[in-house]
Amino acid sequence: MRTKRLSASSYSNTAPLIWSFLYGQNRGKYEIILDTAPARSAQLLSENRVDVALVPVIAFQQIEGAKLIPQVCVGSKEKVRSVCLVAKDSNLRSAKKVALDISSKTSIVLTKIIFREFFGFEPHWEISEPKLDKMLQNSDCALIIGDPALTIDETKFVKFDLVQIWRKFTGLGFIFAMWMTKHETCEIDFVAVCNEGLAHLDEIISNYIAEIPLPPEDFRNYLSKNIIYFPDHSMQEGLKLYFELAKKNSLIENNKPLEFCSSAHSS
Repeated sequence: MRTKRLSASSYSNTAPLIWSFLYGQNRGKYEIILDTAPARSAQLLSENRVDVALVPVIAFQQIEGAKLIPQVCVGSKEKVRSVCLVAKDSNLRSAKKVALDISSKTSIVLTKIIFREFFGFEPHWEISEPKLDKMLQNSDCALIIGDPALTIDETKFVKFDLVQIWRKFTGLGFIFAMWMTKHETCEIDFVAVCNEGLAHLDEIISNYIAEIPLPPEDFRNYLSKNIIYFPDHSMQEGLKLYFELAKKNSLIENNKPLEFCSSAHSS
């Protein structure tokens, strides 16, 4: 079945994956829906309102009939920078109450795994809008994801990178989001789409610089080094372990095996 509608979050780390649809070779070929919250794309795919969506990976276990589109992701090997716990002091193990960014799915589950599996205790969880000052009024630390995490004032707060914590305890990389569909095949070559986006990082950075006040070279490093778009073996193994630990901790009902659709690149 031919793809007609796509959905993705509008965070800067997704920009190389959607640049082609907005400005490049695939402009005008598909309708694309953008929303700040990655969880919104999962909802649209679940409700069959889009054909393909860039979705938090945990949604693969939650959306009936979802299939992964291979070879492209939003992930990180060592330090992601844009998914973090922000605290008032430097000891996460003393946190009694943790505020969780409502716009996240995968990162909420990852945070719970980190506390339960790696730290050995469970704080009280508070689901919250992603407004740091308000989150920290009543909590010891806060989960912040996406672009707001890039400009945390580290003179006022302590920032803990979730991929750094994950890698410390597992030795593996991590995948946060992947393109998914409910169809058996997808005619879009997402590898080529991503490569086109990565070739236009200067334009992408200029599109975001007004709202994300990072030096351009720092922004480039984030999109080209911190964020990994083509998953390696370590990241793929990290995804499997993440699902295993989510099931072990009753954060998902079932751990269904990874299932991929046939994509243009793989065929």
